[in-house]
Amino acid sequence: MSLYAFLGTLEIGFIYGLVAMGVYLTFRILDFPDLTVDGSFTLGAAATAALIVSGVNPFLATLLGTLAAASAGIVTAWLNLRFNILHLLASILTMTALYTINLRVMGKPNLALIMEPTMLTPFEDLGIPAMYLKVIFVAVCAIIGGLLLAWFLYTQYGLAMRAVGSNKRMAQANGIVVKEKVYVGLALSNGLVGLAGALFAQTSGFADSTMGIGTIVVGLAAVIIGESLFGTKSMLVVVLSCIIGSLLYRIAVSMALNADFLGFQASDLNLLTAVLVTLSLIFPKLRSEYKAKKAKRKRV
Repeated sequence: MSLYAFLGTLEIGFIYGLVAMGVYLTFRILDFPDLTVDGSFTLGAAATAALIVSGVNPFLATLLGTLAAASAGIVTAWLNLRFNILHLLASILTMTALYTINLRVMGKPNLALIMEPTMLTPFEDLGIPAMYLKVIFVAVCAIIGGLLLAWFLYTQYGLAMRAVGSNKRMAQANGIVVKEKVYVGLALSNGLVGLAGALFAQTSGFADSTMGIGTIVVGLAAVIIGESLFGTKSMLVVVLSCIIGSLLYRIAVSMALNADFLGFQASDLNLLTAVLVTLSLIFPKLRSEYKAKKAKRKRV
């Protein structure tokens, strides 16, 4: 793997670390399987790209793109809480609608940002080569996002949200407004994913209507890899493990695609993703079974 390819892998890994945090928030904290992220990732990229092309400041455009993606999460929560639509079905409905909405936002299937100013533009005068600048910028964004999320989950409001995910009835009996926490949780989750989409569009130089396909699988893979390696000792460790899991996932995929003896091609990406996610799910179970057998032998 060349240096340029490795830096590109790290860049995408840090960006999808934000996606992994969003996925962790819904799947693990709220116990709410949310497939909206496939659409909100693209919405964040599409809204940001459309605003930048229209002459809006890149930082403001990124903020608005993030808020647009957060609103998609609110719609999913509303469908589930207001009309009792199953969470998976509610998120699928929102994700399906977002495909058309994203096309409407961009006005065409894709938008180019190569000649437009981005959030990276003010830092280009520092003299850092572009390939290093992108990695540093997205790494800082991912780490700051992770620290802020960990801090939020340690606050009283965050603890209440975690209680809702653990036991809704008990949380409600203790005076916690369950619906409010679900709305905020899904908005925050999809907002993180939308921010990742906005960063991806600006570092890659384009936004495309199909760029969000498979986002949920990649996010889950990162979460599972991180959990299997670092466990769930504390919120800070868990959140940062999402970033590390995302990096390891992207590096594994890149190495597999660049290993000539394996014979993989770029078109095999979905197959590799499925295999890696499957192995990530199987490994913790096999490890626990091995530890149980080892403990049993010691007792005997």
